[in-house]
Amino acid sequence: MNRLDKTKQAQVVAALVEANSVRATVRMTGVSKNTIAKLLVELGAACSKFMSEKLVNLPCERIQCDEIWSFINAKQKNVTPKLAAANPHAGDVWTWVAMDADTKLICTWMVGNRDWFTAKIFIEDLKSRLSSRVQLTTDGLRIYFHSVAAAFGNDVDYAALIKRYGGSVDESGASARKYSPPECIGCEKKPLIGNPDPEHISTSYIERQNLTMRMQIRRFTRLTNAFSKKIENHIASIAIHYMHYNFVRVHQSLRVTPAMAAGVTDRLWDVNDLVNMLDA
Repeated sequence: MNRLDKTKQAQVVAALVEANSVRATVRMTGVSKNTIAKLLVELGAACSKFMSEKLVNLPCERIQCDEIWSFINAKQKNVTPKLAAANPHAGDVWTWVAMDADTKLICTWMVGNRDWFTAKIFIEDLKSRLSSRVQLTTDGLRIYFHSVAAAFGNDVDYAALIKRYGGSVDESGASARKYSPPECIGCEKKPLIGNPDPEHISTSYIERQNLTMRMQIRRFTRLTNAFSKKIENHIASIAIHYMHYNFVRVHQSLRVTPAMAAGVTDRLWDVNDLVNMLDA
């Protein structure tokens, strides 16, 4: 790491945040795979620490939450006892994300299981970062309600957007078809706590953010061999992605970065600023 100069580090990070795999980044920059992996983990930790400290007292008004699926080493159905013993994190993993619908800022995110325990920690962390009462929208996953009620009490306007899909679905309500999206045949706006404005009961922005993750983080791209083999690298990649998304990437509709729109920073960052976080 100490022998890799700042210019080369910036080239590596620029390649990674633009949806290139580690092996593709090796070919593009000439940096070894092990060095890239080490840079990834160290910078990911720096990004996580920075966002944890800076994304507080956020003046958000409308928040959308969702969770996106991925896997470590192998899909859950393919995890053998031998693989589970070698890698306890192998199998399905979910990334929980909260987004400000107005500034497009990613307020917080968390990697874990799709269960009540993870949802509880995620929603509690979201609550701790907000400066005032918000309108919150999630999908119809039931564990959201109990987590929101426990964290916010009555100090939130919360609703669930429940979508109905045509065709066969699995136990989670998603389409049973593998490679094509299900047909949405209707949705129900269901107020659950407080008095949410029906006009703003939506998960459109956070669902579009899921697509951004699939397109910009190579580990999330479907039907490839670029999936994460280690949970540490997976989390680090997400941290760098959201640091870049919040502070570096200009949002097309806002014409500034989400962090600038939310008042978290007053300037446009670049990849060199991300690399300099390693020194800090």
